[in-house]
Amino acid sequence: MAKDAADTPFFQKRKSEGQIVVKDPPKFDLESYISNYDGFTRADRLRHIGSHSTYLAVDAYRTAIAEAKRGKNVKLYLDLVEEFAQIAPDDPAALTDTTWAMERTKKVEAEKDKLEHELKSYKNNMIKESIRMGNEDMGHFYYAAGDYSLAHKAYMRMREHCTSPKHLADMTLRLLLVTIAQKSWLTVQSHIAKVDSTQVKGDEKAKLEPIVSACAGLAHMGALNFRDAATAFINTSPAFLTAEPAAGITWQREVITGNDIAVYGGLCALASMDRSQLKDRVLDNNDFRNFLELEPHIRRAINLFCASKYSACLEVLENYRNDYLLDVYLSKVLSDIYGRIRRKSIVQYFIPFSCVTLDEMASKFQLTSEYGSIEDELETMINNGTLDARIDLVDRLLISPPTNPRYNVHADALAMAETYDHTLRLRLTRLNMLAAGFEVRQDKGGSKEAAYKDSSFGDGISAGLRGIGSKMGFS
Repeated sequence: MAKDAADTPFFQKRKSEGQIVVKDPPKFDLESYISNYDGFTRADRLRHIGSHSTYLAVDAYRTAIAEAKRGKNVKLYLDLVEEFAQIAPDDPAALTDTTWAMERTKKVEAEKDKLEHELKSYKNNMIKESIRMGNEDMGHFYYAAGDYSLAHKAYMRMREHCTSPKHLADMTLRLLLVTIAQKSWLTVQSHIAKVDSTQVKGDEKAKLEPIVSACAGLAHMGALNFRDAATAFINTSPAFLTAEPAAGITWQREVITGNDIAVYGGLCALASMDRSQLKDRVLDNNDFRNFLELEPHIRRAINLFCASKYSACLEVLENYRNDYLLDVYLSKVLSDIYGRIRRKSIVQYFIPFSCVTLDEMASKFQLTSEYGSIEDELETMINNGTLDARIDLVDRLLISPPTNPRYNVHADALAMAETYDHTLRLRLTRLNMLAAGFEVRQDKGGSKEAAYKDSSFGDGISAGLRGIGSKMGFS
């Protein structure tokens, strides 16, 4: 099945466009994996897997099409069938069910007209709570129909009719869900800040904190802010795993699971933190440990990195590369994350050595498809300032720049002597001024201002300073 799908026009076109195509079978079972998700992310993940994995394409599209037929998003169904027809044209699921599409379109339009009529009557009655609920129903409808732009507008219209902090929080959470579905990460961050600024307190606020933290990590990761993403993920409370629905949304099923938090948080931490930070903030973090237990290979990779076993760490991550390429959020940032981890590993490995053979570097760090040879990769790292080293192509060595400890000691000693000399001269100047009586005193019959206004007083100080300077050897 994998071979046939790889040769289909759909994947041939994707390959020619430079899109990601995964030919090897993943480590996860599709049915078990997708059973952890509900809502828009379920269909979104199935479509992503089907359009990227030649091995799982048929099963993923079949499941996605069946999922779409249970919902209101007719356009999604038609798009899935069109794509699947390029992969398995003879499959029954690849044939468009026009009868269902027409009937479902009529039902959706009828429901839309009904909701609009109800909202109009609510506005005529000028009842704020009814208007708020009417706009909320419109937002739910557009979201289920896959029109995220209109759903966002409908939820935004709720704002002026919200009468309590909980209403505002629920509205903002709904907006947050829609913008995550759109993968508009800057807008997601904006709504996260608005959730934090709502006036909800006590248990309600405590219930929202892990949701906000997990969504913030997702937004930062999507925007390539891996350090902020890691911080958000590792600070997510384990209460997220069993959190009750908020704003009618089961976040750990409809957006991001505990397994996702472990993988995303672990990878972002590896890409952005040094060994001491990884140990203190990740491995020794009692809260994040609950997530890491769900993905033991991520914990193993972090342990290997902290133990300076960089090649083993990279090998563990490489074994799961294909799985992560099939993740709807990780696939677009995975090359950046893996690249950062690899560069960090090379730099850390080289620190204790004055020189290492290029063959040794090549054996420790297996080549990736990005570079033709280890020399090219090291040259790039040296040129952009990531690696402080030189390459000897004659002897095939990677050499650390020579350092002279004596020079550093002498430079520090001279700088210290210069500082001491400057401080000593200032103190001597002050003592001489005091001995000469040049300090400013309060006049019994006048004031300091009067003394400063006396021009002869100023001339006397200037002359005195010039005299002291000439005695001390200053010109």
